[in-house]
Amino acid sequence: MSKGFWDTLPKPFFALAPLADVTDAAFRRVIAERGKPDVFFTEFVSADGLCSPGRAVLLNDLLYTEQERPIVAQLFSGSETAMEQGAALVASLGFDGVDINMGCPDKSVEKQGAGAALMKNYDKAQALIRAAKRGAGTLPVSVKIRIGYNKNEIEEWLPVLLKEKPAAITVHARTRKEMSKAAAHWDVVARAVAIRNKLKSDTLIIGNGDASDLVDAEKKARESGTDGVMLGRAIFGNPWLFTDLPAIRKRTTKTANTPHNSLTTPEKLAALVEHTKLFEELLGGTKSFAVMKKHYKAYVEGFPGAKELRIKLMEYHNAAEVEEAVNDFLAAGLSDGV
Repeated sequence: MSKGFWDTLPKPFFALAPLADVTDAAFRRVIAERGKPDVFFTEFVSADGLCSPGRAVLLNDLLYTEQERPIVAQLFSGSETAMEQGAALVASLGFDGVDINMGCPDKSVEKQGAGAALMKNYDKAQALIRAAKRGAGTLPVSVKIRIGYNKNEIEEWLPVLLKEKPAAITVHARTRKEMSKAAAHWDVVARAVAIRNKLKSDTLIIGNGDASDLVDAEKKARESGTDGVMLGRAIFGNPWLFTDLPAIRKRTTKTANTPHNSLTTPEKLAALVEHTKLFEELLGGTKSFAVMKKHYKAYVEGFPGAKELRIKLMEYHNAAEVEEAVNDFLAAGLSDGV
């Protein structure tokens, strides 16, 4: 069974996680310019919404550039009809794959029978994979899961999904109950690999949870036997996260990829301004500017005057104000490296 672009990836490969209101089109462009992961994912998008009059707004969540390939669109839904239609739309937009979110713990998502709620309804989970495959046509369909709802259920949960032969399954190594508060259970990820191997499935297993940088991710992949690792929170304030991927792959370095705290302040702030301008240009009409402020907390830290600048940025509402504040800050010579 062909898995599309997944068959072409080196092992282990490294993917950027789909993070709501974080890995949007603007931030992905900033990341791609500095060093792209092996696989990009969009934020998760409601398949039901894509089948509704609100589709025009949601299409902004499916913006991407050629530089981001391969790129997978992640959908969520409790409706087989919506999932099939959403996957068909994704295929028509030229994406490289479709991913189904079966791990989101948001209550509004679960009320729709989607996200983490699917761990309580194995039959529906299987039906949604089949529906996505019907809509996706030749595009590979993958799934992102957690290890269980209230407890580790990987022994029962994973084989159910493997029966449907998705191209890949990303295992977020926490239960729904644990949210993101507990340490990721990479021993369970290793067990998922063993289950996959025992069942002689060719579905790829991707581990997710607590990978701090590429070196850590490569170590986790090696120790667990996964085909790849998905990195999420490590991207905050650090669009350079994947910059050293070629070196990591060639084993020419034993150090982590360039962490954002080792970059000069002007470099960090230039990325912040670029990110803000792209957000306003691409998403300003559909998303609140407040989305950018969680990024400011991550970009603006670790240098003299950071707190004061961060407080100012929290008060602004457009890219012009942010750029002026940053330029004034640098001109005043308060930052290091200036």
